[in-house]
Amino acid sequence: MHANLIGLGALILVAGLLARFGRRMGLPTVPFFMLAGILLGPSTGGPVAFEHPEDLDILALFGLVVLLFHLGLEFPVEQVLGSGKRLYIAAGAYIGINISAGLGLGFALGWGAKEAFVIAGAVGISSSAIATKLLIEMRRLANAETPVILGIIVIEDLFLALYLALLSPILSGANSAGELLLRIGISFGYLAVLFAVARWGAKWIGKLLDTREDELVAIIMIGLVVLVAGISADIGVSDAIGALMIGLVVARTSIRERAERIAIPLRDVFAAIFFIAFGTSIDVGEIGSVAVPVLIAVCVTVVTNVTAGLITARLFGLNQRGAANVGLTVLGRGEFSLILATLAIGAGLDERVGPFIALYVLILAVLAPILAANSKYLARIIPDRLLHDRWRYVREETISTACTHLDRINITETDEDECQECVDLGDTWVQLRMCLSCGQVACCDDSKNKHATAHYEDSRHPLIRSLQEGDGWQYCYEDQTLVREPAGSSRS
Repeated sequence: MHANLIGLGALILVAGLLARFGRRMGLPTVPFFMLAGILLGPSTGGPVAFEHPEDLDILALFGLVVLLFHLGLEFPVEQVLGSGKRLYIAAGAYIGINISAGLGLGFALGWGAKEAFVIAGAVGISSSAIATKLLIEMRRLANAETPVILGIIVIEDLFLALYLALLSPILSGANSAGELLLRIGISFGYLAVLFAVARWGAKWIGKLLDTREDELVAIIMIGLVVLVAGISADIGVSDAIGALMIGLVVARTSIRERAERIAIPLRDVFAAIFFIAFGTSIDVGEIGSVAVPVLIAVCVTVVTNVTAGLITARLFGLNQRGAANVGLTVLGRGEFSLILATLAIGAGLDERVGPFIALYVLILAVLAPILAANSKYLARIIPDRLLHDRWRYVREETISTACTHLDRINITETDEDECQECVDLGDTWVQLRMCLSCGQVACCDDSKNKHATAHYEDSRHPLIRSLQEGDGWQYCYEDQTLVREPAGSSRS
């Protein structure tokens, strides 16, 4: 018993220190938790904290349950239901392209049909935690594409519940097609019951949980979560679904904010143990056998994400930089992929699935922040014809919705169709820009004289817009970003 305490303490401490090192480099914590488990697990040949990783199973399962419960607790049901048609199309395109590519890859590997469905989910569903952290750390919360990214990952979270409901019967090993359909029906029926409880029974759950003492709220809440998760597993539905759905129920009660505040520290500690325990279960010797498939999966994921980013950009009128930001911000894979890997291991599937997903998550967890931070380089090579010709000269610029200089707009129309300074010099220009403060028309930075920028440097008037036919963008010199054209403004 003492040895187990020492081993657990060493694992958590090393995981925390590794994650602290990773955060200094701007990387997410999940891969470092996994790495601690791998390094101190039984398969590396070095120091071993746990000879038998199964000793951590109950703590890891609790971490999984709390993680999914908190996800449901945070899930903005009203936001999803109120999302516009374009967002559903964008999210559907992202999920469809990535899941289809993952399923194709899974079958191509030839490890089995069940393994293919696990790989499809692991490859197809991004990490909402990693994506959200990237948006915050790269200061992109005011970008025009950010609400779209957040909408996509929220709808992905909802899709996760449906995918788990489909996957659990598949992994359970039905003996016939009829039995499989019956189990799928039970799984989705159970999901419908929990949705109904969330819709009509939340007030009763709220009364059950509501007490003045946070300690009692925590105990009753966690007891309820674990009970529902256990019942879910007992009737053949994933415990993860039960935890996620009871989170949705509690989210609709009057104590949602208190429940979330209480659940966060539990989630942080026990979810870390889940990732650590997953790392200890990985056989390092198997990683070499999956290295090539993992590299193929990483390349496929980059391509499918960029493709989905381009579709989203066309739907929402974003430029090349916006398309690149969408595709690369949601590139990271993390907690959901590892949940699926844990289900695969528990179901006794091919032993290569665990190392495959572990290495895949590790590579993308490092690669995603690097690529997202350098999205402007991808923006440079995206052809204009894939989006809108109006972005030809501003493909690498970020579009912001938070420019603080819009009150400086005085003039939005002009009859001028030439750069007078270029005319006086006997020169020509490429395109024209108009100052939105004083109305002066001048040539763009691709022209020889760059009179529009020279005018800003002399006058400090911050905003210009393109006078090129079909263009609809404005640019702020002060913020160095494109800005959304105010509603009701006119174009010449």
